[in-house]
Amino acid sequence: MPFLRAAGILLHPTSLPSRGGIGDFGPAAYRFVDFLASARQGVWQVLPLGPLGYGNSPYSSTSAFAGNPLLISLERLAEQAMREMAQVRGVTDLGIFRVLGQPNLNIRVDREKAARYGMNVSDVNAVVQAALGGTVATTLLEADRQFNVTVRLAPQYRDSLQSVGAIKVANMTGSGNAYIPLSELASISLDTGASYIFRERNQRFVPLKFSVRGRDLAGTVAEAQERITKNVRLPSGYQIQWAGEFEGLQKAKQRLALVVPISFVLIMVLLYGLFNSLRDSLMALIGIPFAVSGGILGLYVSDLDFSISAAIGFVSLFGVSVMSGILIINRYNQIAGRGLSTIEAMLRAVEDQMRAILMMALSACIGLLPAAISTGIGSQVQRPLATVVVGGMLIGPIMFLIVVPALQTFFLRAGDEREARPLEAETPLPQD
Repeated sequence: MPFLRAAGILLHPTSLPSRGGIGDFGPAAYRFVDFLASARQGVWQVLPLGPLGYGNSPYSSTSAFAGNPLLISLERLAEQAMREMAQVRGVTDLGIFRVLGQPNLNIRVDREKAARYGMNVSDVNAVVQAALGGTVATTLLEADRQFNVTVRLAPQYRDSLQSVGAIKVANMTGSGNAYIPLSELASISLDTGASYIFRERNQRFVPLKFSVRGRDLAGTVAEAQERITKNVRLPSGYQIQWAGEFEGLQKAKQRLALVVPISFVLIMVLLYGLFNSLRDSLMALIGIPFAVSGGILGLYVSDLDFSISAAIGFVSLFGVSVMSGILIINRYNQIAGRGLSTIEAMLRAVEDQMRAILMMALSACIGLLPAAISTGIGSQVQRPLATVVVGGMLIGPIMFLIVVPALQTFFLRAGDEREARPLEAETPLPQD
């Protein structure tokens, strides 16, 4: 999911080495994250960590702390990509979702030192869990509700490395209980680790987000891809994915590449079924380029870029233009059967259908005019579609009533002349 979601970019490795497991994970390691700064509550979270590696176990998959080569590499590559994208015109609000920077308290139990006192790792872990993370001491009953009562050390006994190292771990001896400082049994350090780990399809990634203003999305992303491909060298096993609005644009283009040809084929089939003539069917399509030119002119005057919304507007123009062509050709065929010439029949057909064509075009144009000039929330989606339709409906009917009939007359006369020549050749000459 590249956060190229207006256009977002994801950097992640394509594969991860698998090391470590759920069973014996080396020296016991625990990460303690105090959410006091963010949640304003004195709550500690204790998470077991495996060896520095990446596997399918819950321990190794969360072992993200200072020195993790994967996350460091991801952030470094994201910074390089961000520097390249900052030089692309139209890119704004550029930033990285940082994954490193969380302070972690790491306690690694030394098995040999613990064994000298006759203790194992689980004994030390239980004390650390109770002292720092808290443990349930009893249950409070209030009417029909139950509440767990969790106890742990007071803040002054766990707010520094020295205080944590002075925590006493009880050990049963022959002469009684012995209390050993935690610093004698484990190494304690404060490191910087991962504050959040983004994953998709079981792979880690670093999102890089940005927006596009004053330029078309496809052109902006294409330039960014070119710069990153040229100047950012990805190690083996890493890849960059682009998503967000750009991903939606690419998928929509693929759908339109399939839908538009099918639509044209269906339109031709229906027209041929109506006129039973390939020539008349093609004549009904002559007005499409003029309607499209009106939509393009509307986008140019409004300083809007081509988008999927605008593409949908062009598809709607195709339907209106074909409908206008059907009205004229159908009326022309009716009048031409009365014995009028091609030019006279076409002029009468245009004159008869002018009101219907103008009413059909102007009603859609006036209805979408507010959306075409809107600037409120959501206008970036509806405005391109409305602008294309308004421009096509304004320019299209004018060209359709002036230029298209002339073109149709030209092709219809040429066709009629070709049909008339064989008839003249078959007519017998008069004999003296």
